[in-house]
Amino acid sequence: MDQASAFSFDMSYCGPPVLPAALWSRWNFDPTLLVALLVIAGLGFILTRQAGPHRRLAFATAWLAAAALYVSPLCALTVSLFSARVGHHVVLTMFVAPLLAISIPRQWARRASLLPALALSTAALWLWHSPNLYTGAFLAPAIYWAMQLSLLGTFTLLWLALIHADAPFHAGLAALLSAVQMGMLGALLVFAGDPLYLPHFATTQAFGLSPQDDQHLGGLIMWVPANLPLLALMLWRLGNVLGPDREAAS
Repeated sequence: MDQASAFSFDMSYCGPPVLPAALWSRWNFDPTLLVALLVIAGLGFILTRQAGPHRRLAFATAWLAAAALYVSPLCALTVSLFSARVGHHVVLTMFVAPLLAISIPRQWARRASLLPALALSTAALWLWHSPNLYTGAFLAPAIYWAMQLSLLGTFTLLWLALIHADAPFHAGLAALLSAVQMGMLGALLVFAGDPLYLPHFATTQAFGLSPQDDQHLGGLIMWVPANLPLLALMLWRLGNVLGPDREAAS
């Protein structure tokens, strides 16, 4: 625990660990973030102004969810709890990313290939949840944003390929493989005998959790609820194969 006590959060993008009593005072009004969100909102409005209502709604919902992830006190909570950061990543990759994929024009989606998208998203998920790289995201804002943007980018690419792939069976299989690998990572965290993530060794007790309990909770979130959107898409795409229009779908 000496190493944990000496860990510095001076360069943590979301600030120092937060205590429960101060959580709702820890909104993030970073001017650079707010300007970036406004610019993204403007670009999204321009790109979707002639799109159908479902695409405009998907972009607006994705933008609101992303703003909540980084502006709300959840940003600070992810410094204290590994489970909160896992939940943050789940919302980013399983909610914001598919909504962005829906908002993107279909002709752009033709560039998304299933196998590279699956490989890149899997690599990003496992690498950023390896203890050393995970810890690095607390040591410099640039590493934090590399984590966030690479997870969002690779999973948006994956969802683009899953939703728009011409071969529904292959898309369903890719969704299943993505769910399996995410579940495997979650299971490893649930059954790990020791806490793995140094930044949280001394920050979870205020929330009534040991570092290992917090890690187990994070693994459980990744193992079960995080997989539900992928499994739903798998059933939808396989339904394209097994349904009455299977010949056209194949």
